[in-house]
Amino acid sequence: MQDPEDSLPPNRWRVTLLVISLAQALGTGGICLVYPFLPLYVQTLNDAQFISPELLAGIVIAAPPLVATISTPFWGRLADQYGRKKMVMRAMFGASIILALMGFAQTAVALIALRALQGLTSGIIAANMALVAGECPRERIGFALGTLQVGLFSGVAVGPFVGGLLADRFGYQVPFIFTAVMLALAGLLVTFGIRESYTPPAGSRLDLNPLKMIRAWRGILRARGVKTVYSLRFLNGFAQRSIMPIAPLFVLALMPTVLAAGASSYAGLVLTVSSITTTAGSLILGWLSDKWGYRHILIAAALMAVLFYLPQAFVSSVGQLLLFQALAGFFAGGVLSAPAAMLARFTDLGDEGSVYGLDASVSSFANGMAPLTASIIAAVFGLRAVFAVVALYYLGILAIGANFLPKPKRKRFRLLAGAASGS
Repeated sequence: MQDPEDSLPPNRWRVTLLVISLAQALGTGGICLVYPFLPLYVQTLNDAQFISPELLAGIVIAAPPLVATISTPFWGRLADQYGRKKMVMRAMFGASIILALMGFAQTAVALIALRALQGLTSGIIAANMALVAGECPRERIGFALGTLQVGLFSGVAVGPFVGGLLADRFGYQVPFIFTAVMLALAGLLVTFGIRESYTPPAGSRLDLNPLKMIRAWRGILRARGVKTVYSLRFLNGFAQRSIMPIAPLFVLALMPTVLAAGASSYAGLVLTVSSITTTAGSLILGWLSDKWGYRHILIAAALMAVLFYLPQAFVSSVGQLLLFQALAGFFAGGVLSAPAAMLARFTDLGDEGSVYGLDASVSSFANGMAPLTASIIAAVFGLRAVFAVVALYYLGILAIGANFLPKPKRKRFRLLAGAASGS
């Protein structure tokens, strides 16, 4: 396989990065647009009365990532065999069609089935990361993935707020159509805006032999530092996704009855504020890690996230929840960017699809189990208990950072931290 620097004009990779970052913002914004009202929407369907609202919300949120746990590594392997751009297009156009259909679901079972199908055919973030990692020069991989994270967080930040407003103003069907249009536009951006340099190996053919794939994944896991990075990504997925299924229900519990009609908008605002401060924290704390070391910043950020998540179990108003979500989100951003950049440096050329496919599988399993676990905790112990459990997840991240991350020399510290901050 050719190195991207040899096969592209000097600045072509920058164009690719810009286009895929914009597509990432549109795609993730569209997918996240439905989160503020999805737990409320499913309760309006015909057969929703047979299960508790908390558990039903958890199942609906959890279905796509749980299915993606199985499907994403296969898509990653196909990306290495046939090209990453094709996988990005498949994920975006497929998600567009499926999310449009969700707006017309008549039963909770039908909605859950469509959500599971979304997980089977999607994998947008992993496909984007593999494409960027394969197209950019190796010495600029940290900057490239940092830029891609900005696109991701931009979509995550804006999507929930817009979705909440649309749901309260026009009902639940319109946001699904809006989401489908955003994803279709993202797919068109990739289709016409990116010229992939990656050339699949000669004689490449469809080979999904499970034993071969397992051997390949074992080889990936034996690489230096990969298991530690995957562990951090796993716990972070639990921490990030546990709030999603309970946010609309918790906001509804905090609001006076006269304001209950705007619950989707306020839930979207809570998720948006957290995403914005997470983006800011990722950039600022990533920059500080270049000066003070990634390991130190990770430990400090995880500790502060613990301290700001615990009080959320005791808030008495939406305003207090917004404040603590903003503060906790800022420090949560300190544990996001660097693991992705470190993973890129542990990856051999030509293996990006497989590595990020397996990474996405790890994250998807966490992203799926987190809302399901959170909904069970909420149903048994109450909504407030979920915030205390999230604090425990960040405590686990702190423990891994303190005990398993290497203590590199100053020069190496700067190399890894610079990659994390995108500088």
